[in-house]
Amino acid sequence: MLGRIPRAPNQNVLVGFETSDDAGVYRLTPECALVQTVDFFTPIVDDPATFGAIAAANALSDVYAMGGTPISALSIVAYPAQGDIDDLVAILTGGAEKMNQAGCAVIGGHSVADDEMKFGYAVTGTVDPRRVTRNSGAVPGDALVLTKRLGTGVISTALKRGLAGESHLQASIDSMLTLNRAACEAMLAAGAHACTDVTGFGLIGHAREMALASGVTLEIDAACVEFLPGAVDYARLGALPGGLKNNREFASCAVELVRQVPAEIESLLYDPQTSGGLLIALPVAGVRALQTALPAARLIGRVLERGAKPIRIL
Repeated sequence: MLGRIPRAPNQNVLVGFETSDDAGVYRLTPECALVQTVDFFTPIVDDPATFGAIAAANALSDVYAMGGTPISALSIVAYPAQGDIDDLVAILTGGAEKMNQAGCAVIGGHSVADDEMKFGYAVTGTVDPRRVTRNSGAVPGDALVLTKRLGTGVISTALKRGLAGESHLQASIDSMLTLNRAACEAMLAAGAHACTDVTGFGLIGHAREMALASGVTLEIDAACVEFLPGAVDYARLGALPGGLKNNREFASCAVELVRQVPAEIESLLYDPQTSGGLLIALPVAGVRALQTALPAARLIGRVLERGAKPIRIL
């Protein structure tokens, strides 16, 4: 579809939609560029304020993935005309508080009446044009690091089916509420070559985008990937979101399975994440510094010369 959309040449567009990157980047001066993104979705938790805060963290993540600093945001609201106004206030308040935590000013927005509730933000950030972390910069020999555990989609589905334990749900919420600001700062200090945030297309889907954009193969050791508490059990019980199945149908053709991986683990590699972590390609020499600054980061693989498939799973 995107291939059919006309592209107007513009020398200041440093990152457009050609490589399915996380955000667009537009150069203002040799030292400053804008990072722009938009993201919104339907509720994934019951508490309205928590939903608003997660939506904010999720939208901010695209700016961090590009190595940028968010500065302003516009809210996007779709809400039932006869809906509870107090709930809407709570959603907006939760989002505003998370934006404030990020140092990002909410300066307006737009709302429409819609029977299906949706909420999110269009976020603008700034970045040094020489330090943009595109998804296209991975080079053979790089290490692959993931900064958050997987499983938010499966746990959200388990919640809808009445299966999710309270502690498991809270661990997932805590992960989704965690800004990727510290991960961004750590990867820049460690000399990252490429980055993408792991969100709706799951780890495999976003890794595929990085591999194709960089012209490499990403080798991922499934045994090194960490999952949120309860996620493996819920996947084993079949609490798989529709998005996971769509991701698998779309991206599995790009995957070479080197050895047998348990079905529930393979499923979680396709699990759509909300406010997920950053997948970072960086020199091996920078891994220790990154993990020292960000203890949650895990080494999950490496970048290889382009092979038969863009993704290789061990």
